[in-house]
Amino acid sequence: MSSASSPPSTLTRRAIWMQAWPIILSQASTPLAGLVDTAVIGRTGDTLSLGAVAIGVTAMNLILWTFGFLRMGTTGLTSQAEGSKDQEEVQATVIRATGLGLGIGVVLFLVQSLLLAGVMRFLSVENALREMALDYARARFWGAPFELAVYALNGWLLGQNRSASALAVQIVMSAANIIFSLWLVLGLDMGPAGVGAGTAIAQAIAFVFGIALCMRLIANAGGWRDGVFGRSRLLDVDRLKRLFSVNTDILIRTLALLILFSWFTRSGAMLGETQLAANHVLMQIMMVVAFVLDAFAYTAEARVGSAIGAGSVEKFWRAVRLTGEFCVASGLVLALIVFAAGDLFIASLTQVEAVQQAASTYLPYCALISALGAFPWMLDGIFIGATRTADMRNAAIVVTIIYIALDIALRPFGATGAWTAITTSYLLRGVTLLIRLPALVRDIKTVADNKKRNQTCPIHVD
Repeated sequence: MSSASSPPSTLTRRAIWMQAWPIILSQASTPLAGLVDTAVIGRTGDTLSLGAVAIGVTAMNLILWTFGFLRMGTTGLTSQAEGSKDQEEVQATVIRATGLGLGIGVVLFLVQSLLLAGVMRFLSVENALREMALDYARARFWGAPFELAVYALNGWLLGQNRSASALAVQIVMSAANIIFSLWLVLGLDMGPAGVGAGTAIAQAIAFVFGIALCMRLIANAGGWRDGVFGRSRLLDVDRLKRLFSVNTDILIRTLALLILFSWFTRSGAMLGETQLAANHVLMQIMMVVAFVLDAFAYTAEARVGSAIGAGSVEKFWRAVRLTGEFCVASGLVLALIVFAAGDLFIASLTQVEAVQQAASTYLPYCALISALGAFPWMLDGIFIGATRTADMRNAAIVVTIIYIALDIALRPFGATGAWTAITTSYLLRGVTLLIRLPALVRDIKTVADNKKRNQTCPIHVD
């Protein structure tokens, strides 16, 4: 599947939509791994197994999503190289990022016992629930190298506005996950372990497909540029330092947010198996909302990065305004859909009446988060495209600390307190990034002015 044609010199709403709709489909299908896992186990009517998968998914997300910088950092760096018309660096970026993803995944697989022991202790999981959650996680760890490499491949594709190609990779992964999870759980009765194994197999298939797709895209664009595989290019000290700086900031930022969401899961576990399962079902709804809104945030990443690579303040503001319009409007529409049709979604994921009732009670919070979340997601896209990662890091740390303090303070109010705290965290994420936006704009203007004066300076705003 090839990408769309090169964007026009003046960005239009149509161009934003044509780039975003494949990402919407791709991102909306991304939660299918968790949705299929939840739905398959939910159909068994076993609350313990459903809770175990909730814990297992959270544990693996805490570990693997820590390395989300492989997607985000790659998008920002690729889009800026694309904007400055440095095709050799565009190609070198995918080599560095994919190799890094595979390497990290292998290391994680080798030390999984230590990682899982720490995560389970953090989540306060014991006895049968713990063992079943470990069954899921151990099986899924076989796909860790491939999953992290796919993060990098998707980031590279999105950084070049190749959203249709990223969609193709996601469709292959989601389809394989559905097929293998259904077979291993309902066919072979493997329980949570079968769910994890199905996801691992799907990630391996997506990786092979993604590599083949990227190779074809490079071939269609004229093949590998001279010097791409040279040591001086791949091991360029300045570029590696920048890669390390950007990725370290995003790593810390991701860790902070993963701690935040894992703390929310922990709060649910303290309220009992029924509330834990209900919260997990509702978080599947929120993942769908998040990944749909991320479509416009991802579009902003690519467009903002390209504008900075070209040294154009005008293109930056136009990218922010147009992608922002779509993101905010989508958040409001999704809030209405969640409020109106959320109960049907809940019923499709679990047959346990107590879990359905508990989830329905807190559904309005999901609708509110859908509306509030449009702002932090949009700002994430702007700051990632600008590789302004230190600001993202600092904001995430502050928000996580405030959220945990608020959750503890509201603990006497039970599940209502837990959902109030998590909803407030979305508002805080938007505010903390918005405060740093003026400084980002000043730096972009400085870079643009330097470019106009033909001064030698790196095209980024770290």
